[in-house]
Amino acid sequence: MHPKDNRYPEYIAEQIKKGTTTCALSCSDGVVLAADTRASAGLFIADRHVMKIQQVDKHLAMTIAGGVADAQNLVDVMRYNANLYRLQNKELMPVKSAARLCSNVLFNNRYFPYYVQIIMAGYTKAEGGVIHNIDLFGSMTTEKFISTGSGSPVAYGYLESEYRPDLSVNEAYKIAMHAIAAAIRRNAGTGDNINVAIIDKDGYRQLSKEQKAAVGVVF
Repeated sequence: MHPKDNRYPEYIAEQIKKGTTTCALSCSDGVVLAADTRASAGLFIADRHVMKIQQVDKHLAMTIAGGVADAQNLVDVMRYNANLYRLQNKELMPVKSAARLCSNVLFNNRYFPYYVQIIMAGYTKAEGGVIHNIDLFGSMTTEKFISTGSGSPVAYGYLESEYRPDLSVNEAYKIAMHAIAAAIRRNAGTGDNINVAIIDKDGYRQLSKEQKAAVGVVF
């Protein structure tokens, strides 16, 4: 399809919905991110072990949905700038600044867009736990909880009923896992396994297999 076709934005938006479910929750003491591990190309399962939660800095991470190459390039851009900010200012890049930078990169490339949808999430002492939803044209919103990808309507159904602003990260990661598990059961583009990450005052960490198994999510 040619870029000048007036259906082009709708075509892109439709394509990035195919496959993947990610979610993030803002908690009283940090943030939780979760994602499935399946990479699909149409009806073909291209990979069953994709890490869709990418650490940007010790206080900052992003989930990726959409084109793999575009997403990987954007992660590299964000890591470079977060490290540069920390070296120049002797402090961590604010989460809102990181989200605005990501939004600006996507907006400046809107005529040849990155085919991605991003959740930017992090925790600082000044901001607390913050999550931002950023689409491929650079639109940015701040939410208490977010889900992206083709399984997000199913995940949102669970998140809407279970989310509370006073959740701790230890409570929220179980809700996030159940939301992704619901999408795995009902969405063909989502599947295989779940990765979970927590960011709080102790920094970024991923849940172990044992911690995830204890939640009791079975496929």
